Amino acid sequence: AAGLTAIVLTAITDLNAFDVFLLAVFLAGLIQIILGFIKAGSISNYFPTNVIEGMLAGIGVIIILKQIPHAVGYDRDFEGDQAFVQMEGGNTFSSLLGALDYINMGSVIITLISMAILISWDKIGFLKRIKLVPGALVAVILGILINEIFLQTGSSLAIAKEHLVALPVMSSFDDVKEIIVLPDFTAITNPKVWMVAFTIAIVASIETLLCIEAADRMDVHKRFTNTNVELKAQGVGNMVSSLLGGLPMTSVVVRSSANANAGAQSKMSSIIHGFLLLISVVSIPFVLNKIPLATLAAVLLLVGYKLAKPAVIMHFWHKGKYQFVPFIATLLGVVFTDLLKGVLLGIVISVFAVLRGNHKRAYNFRKEEYHDGDIIHIDLAQEVSFLNKAAIKNTLNEIPENSKVIINASDTVYIAHDVQDLIKEFKAIRAVEDNIEVHLVGFKDVYELENTRSDKKNVFVEHSK
Repeated sequence: AAGLTAIVLTAITDLNAFDVFLLAVFLAGLIQIILGFIKAGSISNYFPTNVIEGMLAGIGVIIILKQIPHAVGYDRDFEGDQAFVQMEGGNTFSSLLGALDYINMGSVIITLISMAILISWDKIGFLKRIKLVPGALVAVILGILINEIFLQTGSSLAIAKEHLVALPVMSSFDDVKEIIVLPDFTAITNPKVWMVAFTIAIVASIETLLCIEAADRMDVHKRFTNTNVELKAQGVGNMVSSLLGGLPMTSVVVRSSANANAGAQSKMSSIIHGFLLLISVVSIPFVLNKIPLATLAAVLLLVGYKLAKPAVIMHFWHKGKYQFVPFIATLLGVVFTDLLKGVLLGIVISVFAVLRGNHKRAYNFRKEEYHDGDIIHIDLAQEVSFLNKAAIKNTLNEIPENSKVIINASDTVYIAHDVQDLIKEFKAIRAVEDNIEVHLVGFKDVYELENTRSDKKNVFVEHSK
């Protein structure tokens, strides 16, 4: 959300009044609801897999680079900043160099202990089976206890207040009233407000769609999020947030990744997450304010590593230049600019790679109906690019239960990895769950899809009498 953060900071300054900015957030939410109703969320189907994976890896690299200073006790840049160029004029690398002069041994000790706990929880068998107590929670609690021991004993390792979480503590109802600010609806005719509203709506929606596409890839069940419903829900959320004096919201990969790593498998985890955040901020802010930023840095360093594993980079390297170049370009673009610019760079390179080859072609679809189930033929054309991903995804999703499907690639010379992944996931998961009999024909060895028939002319499907 670095792009949205920069827009918010600029907008508040330009509008010169926070309540006027809140009106822009309210209108942005309304625009997002409209985008959901006109089904603008479908554009997420056109983000190629290597670009999405490059975005994830880039975010992972950013997290690692940004959290190293916090891990050693250098907290000049605010926690959560993902922009390469920082507000005080420095950048990610200058912050790393500056951290060398401000190393706090107490922070380093807590970081190392927290990382040891997290790695142990992830690698040791009996600890992995303790689902109700996540390793991150244990690391946070232990980080608080260690620093409290440092403070009570007067140790020089004690972490000062400026290196701890800082949340507002509401001690009375008057404090709540001061926090809640209503939008100034009298400024609705101000053209600057509408410009900010459209900017927030578009940027937040695009970042959300990118993060949804990435989050769907983390789902072990390979389910697809309804992007149009997400836009409507986020629009409602932004309208409500503005009425409470809150900033605009958007989906964020880091939280989704942390949720998936903790074993979440449904939207209930997000609902519980929200309630726990609300309850914690309202009831125990004084406890949260004891959490060392070093502990949070340790948690996020592990999240960043999982997003940007060297194995991911090598995976795309082995897939060839047409997969690796957009991937690495997106990764570097996200790290050195921001999420939107990095993804745009990756998409432009991916489109160029496709246009450099043959023009994209469609595929032939036909259905034969029998009393014991339909036989569906999907004959892939010579070139199947990531631009065909949306159509093929919809076709596979609409195949009824108990059908027989023949996917024929005998005439293909190129199938995008996105489409290959769709077919693999359909055959391995959806087909098994819905009792769909799948026959693959004519797939080359390089596609890594095992043929069930050797030739499209020799495909026989039995029917019961």
